[in-house]
Formats: sequence, structure tokens, C-alpha cells
Amino acid sequence: MMKKSDKITIAVIAAVICGFAFIPGAWDWFISATKHHGLLMSFFKFAILGTFGEMLSLRIKEGAYYKEGFGLLPKMLVWGVLGVVIASAMTIFKTGTVVLLDSGFHLDGKAAKWFYGNPLTGAPLTWGKFFVALCISVLMNTLFAPVFMTFHKITDIHIAETGGSLAGFFSSPLNIQQTMAEKINWNIQYGFVFKKTIPYFWYPAHTITFLLPGTLQVLFAAALGVALGVILSIKK
Repeated sequence: MMKKSDKITIAVIAAVICGFAFIPGAWDWFISATKHHGLLMSFFKFAILGTFGEMLSLRIKEGAYYKEGFGLLPKMLVWGVLGVVIASAMTIFKTGTVVLLDSGFHLDGKAAKWFYGNPLTGAPLTWGKFFVALCISVLMNTLFAPVFMTFHKITDIHIAETGGSLAGFFSSPLNIQQTMAEKINWNIQYGFVFKKTIPYFWYPAHTITFLLPGTLQVLFAAALGVALGVILSIKK
């Protein structure tokens, strides 16, 4: 049954979409800010959308978007910092994968041509571009995603154990060794999060991400966090 909080959430989402669609210059400002302040914008995109994904997951599991100890502010801070890291990783893996394909696999510039295309018009959607995007996604999610996911889980546990407040979050250091050894359920973390979501969700999802224009890639990647929140809540 739809609650009042659901109606408010839908109204806010609709207002944001309409704002970008109908307020003159809003979308142009967003694109310009993304181009000139990419990492800062990545912080806010992930802080908002990543946290909303967790709130939506909570709504599905427990019937409310927020509860005591949820840790709204520390979660937004962690998601924002991780957003900067993810945006950096996307740039590193995009650049590195193209170089690897061209030099290591002797494509002799074809990968760069497929993926980047003409400097003025960009690259059209071709099987070559799809192949490069898939390679980027597979490498990034295989080499980077497990570390990112594990660290994020450690911060989630720390937020829950320190009461969900920003002051509590900084009151004690992250005990990474103990958390990894004693507090992470590796049957879920490896058996589902790594083994199932990476190949079946993140590989195809980030392939689509890298097919999008550069200014939209981080935004789409952040929005995927909302989708994953729903998937994880259904699994639980």
C-alpha cells in the first residue's frame, strides 16, 4: 500500500525531473558543471542517489525510508567520497583499457577509434564501441568493484555500530581487520554480492554506462546504486 511518504518521494522525484526538463538553462548548467567540476559533482550525485538507494531498500524491507540509527549524514558522506573514487576509477579504466587493447592486444588504434571516434562528433554506436565498453566494464568490476564493495560494507557496519550519527562515525577509527574477519557475512558478500551481482548486474549495467556520453556516465552510474538497493532488498 502506498504511504504518504511514498507520495512525497514521488512528488520530489517528479519535481526534480520537471525542473531539469522545463526550467530554462537547468540542464545546460548541469552539463557544464559536470564538465568543469567533475569530481565535485560526482560527490553530490553519489551522496544523493546512493543514499536514496539505501533508503528505498529500507522502505522495501521495513516499510519506512528512515529509522533511528540509519545514519543519513554519514551515509551521504561515505557515498560522496566513494563517488569521487568511482568517478576516478571510471576514468582510469576507460583510458587504461583502450591502451591495453590497442597495445597489448595489437589492435593498433582501432579500440581508440571505436570508443572515442571523431574528436568533434564522438563515436557512433557500433559493435566495436560495444566491445570496448564491455571490456572496460569487465575489467573495472572484476579488479575494482570487490574492493569498493567490501570497503562500503565496512563503513555500513561502522555507521550502524556508532549509532548512525556523524559525530559517532568519527568518534572511533574503522577497525577494518576485525570487521572483515568477524562481522561481514561472506556467504552473502561473496556468494551473492560478488558472485551474482557483478557478472549478472554490474557487467551489463556498466557496459551501458560506458556507451553513454561522458557527461552522463557518472550520473547513470550513481543511479544504478538505486537499482542495486532494490535488488539487495529483494534478496534479503
